[in-house]
Amino acid sequence: MDTWLIVLIVVVVVVVLVLLALAMAKRNRVTAARNREQAREHLQEAQVRAARADQQHALADEQAARARREQAEAQERAMRAEQEAQAIKAQAAEDRSAADELRAKAEKLAPGLSSDGAKGGRAVPSESRAVPPDQSGDGGSTRR
Repeated sequence: MDTWLIVLIVVVVVVVLVLLALAMAKRNRVTAARNREQAREHLQEAQVRAARADQQHALADEQAARARREQAEAQERAMRAEQEAQAIKAQAAEDRSAADELRAKAEKLAPGLSSDGAKGGRAVPSESRAVPPDQSGDGGSTRR
């Protein structure tokens, strides 16, 4: 074989290798650019999701605070109602005690006198002593 043919084959092989190297470099640049673009999209999506997560977290915190506040208010109302009930019970106990004392004084002053003003046994509740209007016994006539 001639030397110029060998030189030509070597030059062609070198040119092909250079072209392959350039093509590989271009492919690597394109791939790197595509990867950078995809990475940018991932970062944007991550920012959007992080912002959404922060917003949801803030809403959840607000809702929990509202629930705690409502619970505290309900406990306060219940405590106030309990205190009012205790005050009413205390007043009722005082009234009962005063009534018992007055009953005892009345019994001392007039033994055997009932609370309806009649002499005799125990007091009869006013509801059982009531007489219906049509059975009052006066027959609707007036006395003179």
